[in-house]
Amino acid sequence: MKKNIRSVIDILDLSKREVEELMDTADAIEADPAAFSEVCKHKQLATLFFEPSTRTRLSFESAMLSLGGSVLGFSSANSSSAAKGESVSDTIEVVSNYADIIAMRHPREGAAFVASQHSNVPVINAGDGGHFHPTQTLADLLCIRRKKGKLDGLTIGICGDLKYGRTVHSLIDAMQRYEGTRYVLISPKELRLPAYMTDKLRAEGADFEEKLELESAIPELDVLYMTRIQKERFEDEAEYQRLKDSYVLTIDKLEHAKKDLCIMHPLPRVNEISVKVDEDERACYFYETYCGKQMRMALIMKLLGLSGAAPLCEEEHKAEKAPAKIYEGIGECPNNACISKTEQELPARFELVDEKEHIYRCIYCDALVKLES
Repeated sequence: MKKNIRSVIDILDLSKREVEELMDTADAIEADPAAFSEVCKHKQLATLFFEPSTRTRLSFESAMLSLGGSVLGFSSANSSSAAKGESVSDTIEVVSNYADIIAMRHPREGAAFVASQHSNVPVINAGDGGHFHPTQTLADLLCIRRKKGKLDGLTIGICGDLKYGRTVHSLIDAMQRYEGTRYVLISPKELRLPAYMTDKLRAEGADFEEKLELESAIPELDVLYMTRIQKERFEDEAEYQRLKDSYVLTIDKLEHAKKDLCIMHPLPRVNEISVKVDEDERACYFYETYCGKQMRMALIMKLLGLSGAAPLCEEEHKAEKAPAKIYEGIGECPNNACISKTEQELPARFELVDEKEHIYRCIYCDALVKLES
């Protein structure tokens, strides 16, 4: 493992105070963008996107260019040595010699974590399978704070694909830090929030309920976070076709919604929000993308330790992310999308979650498994 390199793989890699500071920096960028136009002069960002992306990749590139830096990278696995079978670790060992910071998206869950263990420079997780997407969450938090004026005491409805929705998982983790947060989790049974997430919410005493119907939940919501049913995460085409139109938000369904409801979506949208909703002043999903660029600018500066951003709080980070005892050679990860299934000579590794029941958590993808140690 590389030493003294701070990466952001999970939103919880940033303390609550650091997230607040990032939002404050984003507000400063909003007020005077010219003041930040040369902060990253002579710095290079590598964008390594092993699966398709429009908003996230272009947002990172635009952020770096707006800071006066430059960008290199690729936009699909087919245009990289991954097509030849190169491992993530080898790719990162090489690329981290060319750039000052890396933003990486990969279809394998835990790939960004593996990358961070082999990089000489900070790695930002731009999405790893259905696992985490911390910079989308930073965009979401800034959008909510600006539109609602606060982040505590909110009822948040999250609708659609909660099983594979990496933006959902990161947003829930982030909002757990704010008092009075209540979640209404709306999804088909097949796309419910993963067990490791609901178990964690219960353990933390979170206020949440799971629902099958969207309409009945809307009147109580302060924020409605819509997500698409993700075709690329399904192994069974028939299952996707059956579930893809489970929820569609229309103007009619907003009749009894709060006047200041904040309607969000990480995008891309397929048909889960009618285009007629775009004209409603409560529609905030395109504004989210604007917030995303500013938050990525703030994060790049923070990770590079450049002027205009508060320094990273390493001791605070260590306190919130206490090291866990890791077990190896006790079984295989049950998640077929885990990076441990494909990365060369990468052993399955687990953290003990429940000693009595022998429940372990994969350190790469967070999948839970019952093993005998």
